[in-house]
Amino acid sequence: MYSNTQTKPFQYEIAPTFPVQGNLSNSYQDLVAHLITHNIHSIDGFVGVNWDTIIPNLEQEFEKQGAAARFIAMDAALKSESAIQDIVSPYLGGNDPLFGKKAGIQLMEYFDTKKLTDFQTILANSNSKQGEYTIFYGPGASLVDTSSQLMFIDLPKNVLIQRMRAGEALNLGCSKQTNQKETYKRYYFVDWEILNRHKRSILSRVEILADQQSSRSLPWITGKDLRDTLQTMSQNYFRVRPTFEPGVWGGQWMKEHLTGIDQDVKNYAWSFEMIVPENGILLEADGHILEISFDQLMFQESANVLGHAQQRFDVEFPIRFNFLDTFDGGNLSIQCHPSPAYAKAEFGENFTQDESYYIVDRKEDAQVYLGFQQTIDADKFRSALEESFHSGIAMDIEQYVQKFESKKHQLYLIPHGTVHSSGVNNLVLEISATPYNYTFKMYDWVRPDLDGKPRPLNIDRAFANLNFSRKGDVVKNTLLSQPSEKVLDAQTTRIHLPTHEDHFYDVFRYEFDQDVSIETQGQCHIMMLVEGEAIELKTANGMKRVFHYAETFAVPAAAGSYTLRNLGNGKAKVIQSFVKESKC
Repeated sequence: MYSNTQTKPFQYEIAPTFPVQGNLSNSYQDLVAHLITHNIHSIDGFVGVNWDTIIPNLEQEFEKQGAAARFIAMDAALKSESAIQDIVSPYLGGNDPLFGKKAGIQLMEYFDTKKLTDFQTILANSNSKQGEYTIFYGPGASLVDTSSQLMFIDLPKNVLIQRMRAGEALNLGCSKQTNQKETYKRYYFVDWEILNRHKRSILSRVEILADQQSSRSLPWITGKDLRDTLQTMSQNYFRVRPTFEPGVWGGQWMKEHLTGIDQDVKNYAWSFEMIVPENGILLEADGHILEISFDQLMFQESANVLGHAQQRFDVEFPIRFNFLDTFDGGNLSIQCHPSPAYAKAEFGENFTQDESYYIVDRKEDAQVYLGFQQTIDADKFRSALEESFHSGIAMDIEQYVQKFESKKHQLYLIPHGTVHSSGVNNLVLEISATPYNYTFKMYDWVRPDLDGKPRPLNIDRAFANLNFSRKGDVVKNTLLSQPSEKVLDAQTTRIHLPTHEDHFYDVFRYEFDQDVSIETQGQCHIMMLVEGEAIELKTANGMKRVFHYAETFAVPAAAGSYTLRNLGNGKAKVIQSFVKESKC
């Protein structure tokens, strides 16, 4: 039986938008006129953009407007593929199928200096010729002319991954795809790092930004309207577009409960509710929608968004919310995450993957695996793991790892080095530090991945990070959050769900019948309605937005204060997380 008593499916907005402070256009005619008026000769962009659908439309429109346009691809100025491979290979982790190290490379290093100089000469000569209009396009186009305004074409990362899986997108500087896991690893550790750094450096020069996820249209916004929109967002609220992924242990809760979700997928293991490296933000005006990457908000407005925490995290958004769905699915792998020092040394991460599980919903038999048994022997545990891996025979994991009953609205604390897993029949809201890629699997129930191949285990990495002191009663006393309540008024209670000393974020829950007013106190608040039908957010600046059950949203530090109003019949319960002051 489901413990959640609400009517299903729930209202859930799968494509939330934020109102543009200005205009959006979907017109190639207006786009080309704007390019000419602003004398733009560089169309930069992200990896995976399908230029073959863009350039012919631009050529046709330039011709209609009486201009002879010459388009030159930046690929022609790249170093050889082998030379680029030599540059990036130190960051690819060798034969490790999952992990590399975040690259500190600049995009300029991909290009042949002489060829770039030749491009600059071509541009200078074309500018002196009457009636000839030259445009350089592709990642790095803004390097040809390093001071002028430019156009940037973006691509949401989940769309990039879809194109990669379809064989339609390659790594930057590559002419062919090896395998999908290698391609994704290179995206995560190399391409995204290089191109995000490049995007940040040129954002102030962007006169036009476009979104190329559709082959049929190219919505675009002017740089001024984009910057005005980001500033308004940074003083009010934002909700990203969630993305969903199946997995070998994935469940059915999200398929059955969230409106608008694709029903043809076998299961959903994850919902990325708010994860900066992956999510985008949808902007809307006059029926047009354009998606920008979440990191653009951070590049421009990190001080407004993060407040006191900006000094520590710069443009990295520190906290993520995501769902783990095991309803009628399977157990997650037995796993742990790296220490801060290990994450920095091995992967180049500035902070590590300290997690917590908040139980949003469960079935009666649901369990959480957390910490070791009092009698744990590290050597015997490792031997059992390795024997199971090599023999393909299941092991009795409960000899070594504790199991707790999953309780709705309980917070289970998973600081780095803690052995853990979600059991079957949970809907977990994972509240965590933002890094999400560093799961060291030790035992995966002897099952293949969705592709039929064995899932890679990381026993060596796990044992370099496991904390064997988290065992027995220590787990119950330190890793099961002990709530404390404070009555704010006759209809409002605030519950503190203390996190571990290793967690840099804190967690609270507000329970109210009518409304509650909250001060940001210089911190960004990430929230989700975990019980109730809907709430209305009203910021001090007067903006309003309705959020439904299970939707994640954030109020930036610069908002100052806001009110949440309960729109449902029963009590509303809202989870709230933010960076602890003492850790800033």
